Amino acid sequence: MTTERRAEDEATKGRRSTRRTPAPHERQRDPERTKARILDAAIEEFSAKGFAGARVSEIAARAGVNQQLIAYYFDGKDGLYREIGRRWRAYEAQAFPDDMDFAELMKRYVRVSVDTRLGGRLLAWEGLADTGEDDEEVQERNARLRHEVELIRERQRAGELDDRFDPAALLLIGMSAANALAIYPQLARGLFGADGSSPELVEHYAEQLGRLIGRLGGSGSGHPG
Repeated sequence: MTTERRAEDEATKGRRSTRRTPAPHERQRDPERTKARILDAAIEEFSAKGFAGARVSEIAARAGVNQQLIAYYFDGKDGLYREIGRRWRAYEAQAFPDDMDFAELMKRYVRVSVDTRLGGRLLAWEGLADTGEDDEEVQERNARLRHEVELIRERQRAGELDDRFDPAALLLIGMSAANALAIYPQLARGLFGADGSSPELVEHYAEQLGRLIGRLGGSGSGHPG
């Protein structure tokens, strides 16, 4: 029996269960399944209440695990939140390749932003709670943003995007628009008469944003407007 499995057994001792005793090969997978359940539950809790309002006890209840396991696997609430960030960055690196068309990139961000499994609303909570302090994770994020700004400059040089736009401003505008359904669901309901997470509205909005960005084709002027 692994150290992780022993810790899980001790943490959940005394809890009633009607499940059959898992086979050895199933026990080996239990820690990874447990961590995945905790992460999914944490995303739901953080998305609903933000970091400050989220409670470890509620995350444990959502995941159906003993609260001690969160401390054991993730070193508490802070470590759990950092792990969510790492998981998102790993997903982002695969799902949004550098050579993707900018309009398609924004359309994909729209679809991802409303996926509750990925925590699109966390970005809004972070912004509301921002203190201006930069830790290692923030520095990593900022480095990624600077990289994306440079990619936009390359697209402008290649004629894909109008070079009269400030690439940093263009990126912020695109990101804000792409996250609108997740951040402003009440406005989406008022404007479209549909829930912001409905597949039909998500696709309609993504197509509209992609069409708008497609109008930003390169001018080749080389002069700011």
